[in-house]
Amino acid sequence: MKKISSASIWLVVFVLVILASLTLLETNKKVDTLSVNQFQDYWVKKQIKSVQVREDKTVEGQLINGTQYETIVPLSRLMQVMDKNPNDKVTETYVKPASMPMWLQIVPTLLIILMLVAFWFMYMQQSQGGGGGGNRGVMNFGKSRAKIATPDKKKVTFDDVAGEDEEKDELAEVVDFLKQPKRYLEAGARIPKGILLVGPPGTGKTLLARAVSGEAGVPFYSISGSDFVEMFVGVGASRVRDLFEQAKKSAPCIIFIDEIDAVGRQRGAGVGGGHDEREQTLNQLLVEMDGFGVNEGIIMIAATNRPDILDPALLRPGRFDRHILVGAPDVKGREEILKVHSKNKHLADEVKLDVLAKRTPGFTGADLENLMNEAALLTVRNNKNVIEMLELDEAVTRVIAGPEKKSRVISEKDRKLTAYHEAGHAVVMKYSPLSDPIHQISIIPRGMAGGYTMHLPEEDTSYTSKLKLKDEMVGLLGGRVAEKLIMKDISTGAKNDIDRASSIARKMVMEYGMSDKLGPISFGNDHNEVFLGRDLGKSRNFSEQVAFQIDSEVKDLIGEAYAKAEKILDENIGKLHAVAQELLLKEKLEGAEFEAIIARTESDEIELS
Repeated sequence: MKKISSASIWLVVFVLVILASLTLLETNKKVDTLSVNQFQDYWVKKQIKSVQVREDKTVEGQLINGTQYETIVPLSRLMQVMDKNPNDKVTETYVKPASMPMWLQIVPTLLIILMLVAFWFMYMQQSQGGGGGGNRGVMNFGKSRAKIATPDKKKVTFDDVAGEDEEKDELAEVVDFLKQPKRYLEAGARIPKGILLVGPPGTGKTLLARAVSGEAGVPFYSISGSDFVEMFVGVGASRVRDLFEQAKKSAPCIIFIDEIDAVGRQRGAGVGGGHDEREQTLNQLLVEMDGFGVNEGIIMIAATNRPDILDPALLRPGRFDRHILVGAPDVKGREEILKVHSKNKHLADEVKLDVLAKRTPGFTGADLENLMNEAALLTVRNNKNVIEMLELDEAVTRVIAGPEKKSRVISEKDRKLTAYHEAGHAVVMKYSPLSDPIHQISIIPRGMAGGYTMHLPEEDTSYTSKLKLKDEMVGLLGGRVAEKLIMKDISTGAKNDIDRASSIARKMVMEYGMSDKLGPISFGNDHNEVFLGRDLGKSRNFSEQVAFQIDSEVKDLIGEAYAKAEKILDENIGKLHAVAQELLLKEKLEGAEFEAIIARTESDEIELS
């Protein structure tokens, strides 16, 4: 049966309303009701233009001024008035009663009923997701909204997941259990009831769950944590029960809850004790996962990037037994991910994915996928058939800093200030022993920045030392110092540098225990009221006196870094001028060009000395 569109229904309703309005206006014209004496008076004064007498003794007509009138006059009285006061101008008409047909009388009622039916039909259609929404009907409000992926659908397998070898091994054990559970049961092993995938955004948690679905060959129910919570109390718990009832019928199967922190937040947190509906939903989930009922053959997988706010009862053994950290890939993992995302792309022979992997430290799987896509788009924009290293390098910069804004009009004074600012960063980093090598310097605006100095580490590191953090602050303040030395003034362009340097200094004192005066003590507590926000939720577990010492230590660290940056630039003022002048000429310098300028300037200084 052909589906009726909502637009057609609205059109029909609109036409019916117009017809009803016209009918009511036609049948309810406003007329003046005259008494017998008034009628007689108008007749004598010859103010009546027409007379129509109906069988129900109702007299109606029109006055000379155009007003419609109506009155009830006995026929004998009417004839008597007419005989005594003849009026040739009056049209006397005797008609049969013009009573309204029955069907016309019930039209307004029928229209109201039709409108109510139409509105109800549209409401039902909308609540059911346009007629094809499955469990979204009004009568199915408490039903689960999980989507089921059956084995015959398009699969994502472990071959499509790269850079996460250990994570795949952990999940492959679950797949193996679903395929041949007898081996595990004979060994007395119990497969984990729940697996929690934890990691930053974009690291591939959901992709891993989809790969498990493709490899296991069993029904896979996927749902978002926010799909459980509604404004109506009890709906979330009802949906949890319905989800597990469906899963029991399809066991063995997998249930995947994405962003479980939407429903699994710690109970009793926040002002007023939290959200009752959310807590009821969480309680029902806890019972279904490990309560008196037995859910054999159902394996839970959940993903979150906020494990710190999850309820402890959800994380205990018997519910989510196994926690798998899905972190940012290392250089080898990044190379494997780049190979996956470049399968359907034409790369030039000069492209070395291992080199590209080294240039992208800290990139997640989503960042690398975006990088390859940006490179492909740039290739098309440049009218090329293959992706070259030039497009890939530009794509890396676009992902980090945003697209270039070459059309922005910049005054010569601002160009000079930006050039010396970025040159200050580069020279200070060059002469800070633990700073990362310079990769690129530019005074072309990108995103919110007027220019940038990009430095990339030579290798991945797991930890950062105190001396390296200090050198990082020195490099960040190099731009501000260069502005003051050369321009004899300072600008707002160093705001982001100062914010980052201040953040590093404060973390060194308050979180990393790197203050010589305060010692290895952590100040502040991140694990407090999770509903009060990131800043308000951090408790202050130190006195005013300690707060003063913290501020003093932060100030000392920043002051020390500023003084070191000032000393480096004073000693290398010639190199600062050389790099800035080259930037004004070319607008962008690669790492090798920067090193060549430094080497040339050093040799010139040696000759002069």
